[in-house]
Amino acid sequence: MLISRILRGGVVVLVVAAVAAWWITRPQMIAAADLPDHRPDPVAGERIFWAAGCASCHARPVNGKRAKGDDKLLLGGGLELDTPYGVFRVPNISPHANDGIGEWTPAEFVNAMQRGVSPDGRHYYPSFPYTSYARMPIGDVLDLKAYLDTLPPVSGRIEAHSLGFPWSVRRGVGAWKRLYLVTEPMAPGASPTLVERGRLLVEGAGHCGECHTPRDRFGGLIRDRWLAGAPNPEGKGRVPNITPGGENISEWSAADIAYYLESGFTPDFDTVGGSMVAVQENMARLSADDRAAIAAYLQALPALH
Repeated sequence: MLISRILRGGVVVLVVAAVAAWWITRPQMIAAADLPDHRPDPVAGERIFWAAGCASCHARPVNGKRAKGDDKLLLGGGLELDTPYGVFRVPNISPHANDGIGEWTPAEFVNAMQRGVSPDGRHYYPSFPYTSYARMPIGDVLDLKAYLDTLPPVSGRIEAHSLGFPWSVRRGVGAWKRLYLVTEPMAPGASPTLVERGRLLVEGAGHCGECHTPRDRFGGLIRDRWLAGAPNPEGKGRVPNITPGGENISEWSAADIAYYLESGFTPDFDTVGGSMVAVQENMARLSADDRAAIAAYLQALPALH
């Protein structure tokens, strides 16, 4: 009798634990009815496309290398990201009806971008920087979808990720999101108009913190070290500190930062290198006002060392 009671009690505990795990890891989504009354603008969406660097990851590689020129608009995916968690393969986000996102509804696209949830209700891994895109205005996300819909459809589905246990348990990402998917500003109090415009670009579409901010042991950004530099996710070396306390940027003016984003030249006439090359090329397609706003935001940050 005692053993039977113990077994029944163990079953109850397991059931309660399973229900709690399901609840904690369930996808958190934005309802279609909660989307703003917004008429998507593909012209405005092109600005977001370059600010977000969509082509840098999603353009189909050419001869094993990142796409250039007009090939950047062929968003067939296929780039492989080799990380400590395994190999992530970047998907097709062209407007192809079957292999891309051509049939996605506005709500499905918003939930992918800002909640990291696929149309079939699965969690996306945070190799897709939705934790940054969550801080974008929803109107910008809808504009981006409108622009993507104007690009050429590309056929071909991409092979699944190759991840080891426990990272292969996708449902567990739901618990990770509870800790790290936040929509509040990383640097609150950015009140001047130019600085706020820069914040939306840096913290949101530009997802600069994904590389320039260190992560904790669970892969989440360390908020009190925002943009203070981090190990290079693509290999050796470090991604620099771009707060006013950064060694490479502490003496730069706002005009220096804006010019670097436009031209790729530092005040010392050194040139941009590494993975920042693609980022700078994207930033060069933004307006001078956008680059000035990014510079204003960076200079308004606390100086971290």
